[in-house]
Amino acid sequence: MAYPKEMCYDVPLDMPRDRSEVLQGTLDLMVLKTLDALGPVHGYGIARRIEQLSEELLRLNEGTMYASLLRLAQKGWIRSEWGASENNRKARFYSITKSGRKQLAREAESWDRISSVIGRVLKQESH
Repeated sequence: MAYPKEMCYDVPLDMPRDRSEVLQGTLDLMVLKTLDALGPVHGYGIARRIEQLSEELLRLNEGTMYASLLRLAQKGWIRSEWGASENNRKARFYSITKSGRKQLAREAESWDRISSVIGRVLKQESH
């Protein structure tokens, strides 16, 4: 049986033991969802919110976060504009676009399917 390309993932067999690793592609999904839930927010705020929701199991460094934001902006799924942060410093605020919301819905559905499959595989009984 052939699976659609969006259902195929490259998963290394020697998965990292460091819980701060984020599966490739999942950070963009989390960023889109965070922007959908919070509205316009700066990159630092997005990273802190994801870390907070992960109960500090994820650590997002600035380079990783901004690489994701750049990818999403280049695809037209988010936009940005300059504004003032809580401490009155100049910051770029990001927001999700209409096409970003559509992509978020597609990616969330795909994530639900693949995580369900992984869950079923992991619950198999051993012989």
